[in-house]
Amino acid sequence: MLRLENVTKRYKTGDVALKNVSLEIPEGQVIALIGPSGAGKSTLIRCVNRLVEPTEGTIWLGDTELTALSPGDLRKARRRMGMIFQEYALVERLTVMENVLSGRLGYVGFWQAWFRKFPKKDVREAYRLLDRVGLMHMADKRADELSGGQRQRVGICRALIQDPDLLLVDEPTASLDPKTSRQIMRLINELCKERGLAAIINIHDVHLAQMYSQRIVGLKAGELVFDGPPDGLVPEVLTEIYGEEDWEATIEDVDEDEEEASK
Repeated sequence: MLRLENVTKRYKTGDVALKNVSLEIPEGQVIALIGPSGAGKSTLIRCVNRLVEPTEGTIWLGDTELTALSPGDLRKARRRMGMIFQEYALVERLTVMENVLSGRLGYVGFWQAWFRKFPKKDVREAYRLLDRVGLMHMADKRADELSGGQRQRVGICRALIQDPDLLLVDEPTASLDPKTSRQIMRLINELCKERGLAAIINIHDVHLAQMYSQRIVGLKAGELVFDGPPDGLVPEVLTEIYGEEDWEATIEDVDEDEEEASK
């Protein structure tokens, strides 16, 4: 379980990105984090793995208080948190296989990492993951030869090869076309179910959030203003999060898509 207790992030400029955010996310639950630009979504994800240091509050992953860890212990704890980035964060001159195996760098020694000498079991797992996401045939291709959707699949494999307890996913569909966006969100959801993984997905697309998450958390100006099921995003709630708009059309589109998917 991931638990945030009264997490606040205040920058030196005085700007407050998060204000007393408290959340509990049980094992196996996929939540979508929504809100307007600047609401604090990316900051929240980065506070969990301490790429951004919270100003106040505590964050727990299971029995480990992440906010109290030393740098050395934090490096070990980050093994338990797989990160999937908006811009993929691949090393473009390396192959698909090498990029996936970079997810094991926290487990191997310096010289093994330097010479890219990974244990055979790690290589087998990398092939298995690539096969699962449909990229086995591209294992030896350079990352800069891939499409956006393929790159994101490699990023997913790199995160999963860590064998994490939690996935932190930062705008995974922002650079993708609508069809590929759905495929990626569906894949993340399926993999979380298969592995019993909890996930926080920062996403701008309300439509996709409703279709591919079990729970939705809405932020506005750093404050938690909604926490509930996807069907709880009625027009009044969406207006509170984003402001005035014709939200009925969005909700109707989601209903139609869910009916089509169930056929």
